[in-house]
Amino acid sequence: MIPDERREALEQWLRTQLRDAAFSLAPASEDASFRRYFRAVLDDGSSFVAMDAPPDKEDCAPFVRVAGLLQEAGVHAPRVIAQDLARGFLLLSDLGTTTYLQALSAENAGALFGDATDALVRWQLASRPGVLPPYDEALLRREMQLFPDWYVARHRGAQLSAAQKDALERVFAALVRSALAQQSVYVHRDYMPRNLMVCDPNPGVLDFQDAVYGPVTYDIVSLLRDAFLSWEEDRVIDWAARYWEKARRAGLPVDGDFGEFWRAFEWMGLQRHLKVLGIFARINYRDGKPKYLVDTPRFIGYARATAQRYRDLAPLARLLDEIE
Repeated sequence: MIPDERREALEQWLRTQLRDAAFSLAPASEDASFRRYFRAVLDDGSSFVAMDAPPDKEDCAPFVRVAGLLQEAGVHAPRVIAQDLARGFLLLSDLGTTTYLQALSAENAGALFGDATDALVRWQLASRPGVLPPYDEALLRREMQLFPDWYVARHRGAQLSAAQKDALERVFAALVRSALAQQSVYVHRDYMPRNLMVCDPNPGVLDFQDAVYGPVTYDIVSLLRDAFLSWEEDRVIDWAARYWEKARRAGLPVDGDFGEFWRAFEWMGLQRHLKVLGIFARINYRDGKPKYLVDTPRFIGYARATAQRYRDLAPLARLLDEIE
């Protein structure tokens, strides 16, 4: 068995933080990054979550900072009980073991998404400029470039022609213009059922360390057009409209016309889906984690459906047909 030096160091650190109380340690969840999470269960039944984030690959400081912002906004995020940023160790409160992804059904989705959109509105209402990094053109484009670099070239083994590259650039430019035309709020950036926990108060919110200040539609489209779970379109429209109504009542800067909001929602979702197609391919080929590729057909389906609905995005629909 290969020695796990970081886990051994984490256990030694935990013994100090837990004042030598006896505990068992087991993996708590898998992560697409280099972070690992463990659940420490004490003899009295209480439990904590320990994060191991190798400092040469991950930085714990944004996690600590955003956890505080979420809590200030009235959103249920884990409390940071102890930290050693130099070594990449955090001790966190435990939000339980049941994710939205595990719990969601056709029957309970309305109630769970209602709680999730309530929490999202609270998070967005707390927004202030200059606190989180901006979701600017450079970041939007860097994310979308993962699609031709990793999904098209590496996964599909396709070389784009000059005409195809030009068509893709026109679509990228349109998506960037749409995103930057939206008003900015705090963006969790991965607000999806896998990162929401069923708990009290509901939901518990995880995996928020990459939060930015950017387009108001980003988190709601992440929630409703998910990487691992799809819904009938009429339900997605209904849930999006319910969020839009809550956001308007709360004074959030969503478009006053639902049709314009919906277009921005769809185009923002397309930007995200192109990014995730590239990320899932990169995770497989660079990091040796193949399971995410199973869900790429869902994203191709999302992307093709959106591209076919809008004339400015039609070149992407043609490109997908050619490379798929």
